[in-house]
Amino acid sequence: MVDTHADPLTHIARILRTDQDVLREIVDKMDAVTGKRGVIEAIVEENHAKIEDRLAKLGVTRADSAQEVYQALIGKIREHDAKIQVLLHQPAQITPHGSASLINFAIELSQVSPGFFLKEERAVFYLQQNPPQRIISALGYADVGELLAHENIWEVYSALRFVEDKEWLNNVFFAVYKDLTPAEFEERKMTVRVLDAKWLRVAEKFVKKKHHNVSHLKELGVIFVLPLFMNVPGETTRLLTLVLHYLNEITFYCRLFRRYAEEPATFAPQFISALRGDVLDARLPDHEAINWMVVQRYLAKDDEYDWRLFEPHVNPEAIHWQKAEANLVELSHRFPELDVDFWDGLGYVGDYFKSEVGTEILASFNVIDTVMSLVQERAFTKFLYHHQEALWNRIFAGYVGQEQMEDLIVENFTRGYISVQKSK
Repeated sequence: MVDTHADPLTHIARILRTDQDVLREIVDKMDAVTGKRGVIEAIVEENHAKIEDRLAKLGVTRADSAQEVYQALIGKIREHDAKIQVLLHQPAQITPHGSASLINFAIELSQVSPGFFLKEERAVFYLQQNPPQRIISALGYADVGELLAHENIWEVYSALRFVEDKEWLNNVFFAVYKDLTPAEFEERKMTVRVLDAKWLRVAEKFVKKKHHNVSHLKELGVIFVLPLFMNVPGETTRLLTLVLHYLNEITFYCRLFRRYAEEPATFAPQFISALRGDVLDARLPDHEAINWMVVQRYLAKDDEYDWRLFEPHVNPEAIHWQKAEANLVELSHRFPELDVDFWDGLGYVGDYFKSEVGTEILASFNVIDTVMSLVQERAFTKFLYHHQEALWNRIFAGYVGQEQMEDLIVENFTRGYISVQKSK
């Protein structure tokens, strides 16, 4: 059994894979500025208590191996996925009709408000300015005019993300946004669409990993789903949580866009930077302020050793997932037999367990990590990064509060870091 009585700060640093001196320095500074003490100790106690509670519900103990704990978590999400699939009348094939209940549930659970999005006529104009040649060719049209005459504008924009070249998107298409003004935006409801099956045939020519079948368009308020066969356990819950996540993420970015709109002169560059997912790639100044980076992407998906992952930072993605988790748990309030409140408050929860050969393995109790691991179980892929990013957020929120953390992220999003000033 792993020692659960180690120094709390050392223990958290190990879970975060960061240098304990880096963590100790930021904790000491935050203690001094906020006057709060024992934040790390409280997190360790919460983490331990929640793990003990869930292990008991899973029928395993701290003495069991990491593999047994992992399989128990996978078994629980498999059980919940089967129940959710029945509740949502989810068929094996994702279709607009078959996914209607899932989409309606997601919209109702998230309770999102209308957003601040690019007007449809401007979206048409930008496509006309830079015709998406791959899409035009794949569908057999002569030009962009014929494309727009026959296809839904939101579906064409969705297809840009998985058909057109990423470099073209960032360097050519997004370049037309350089003259955007707030007047080109309007308040309207978000749209969740299951794309026509023809887009799946188009996507197959360009997308090798077809399990990434859900994405979104922040600037348009559109969430789109490619109509794949759902023949993998966990797929219904993965789809539901991803839609919930994107509904909350788009809401967050609308808050940013409205803030940018207050300064029309800088609206376009700030808007483009947010769409690209820019993250500072330079060490922060070490002056009087205590600095926390704002990392708006899951860097570990591209490089699990990216140096920014080991520096003090907050991640808005983890906030969106935390809200999606809360939305999912709401299902248990309406349908207690689902028992999905098992995952309530586990976003940042995880710990090391002994493997069958004596090594120590980190287990995430995060529902998103768990469902992603289930979906990818055949590839023996285990996910951890949602839990670790949520833990960095939990530390920062332990000092300033959850709402204040989100406010500070919004206020400092453009410059890429939050400065917590030392008291004078």
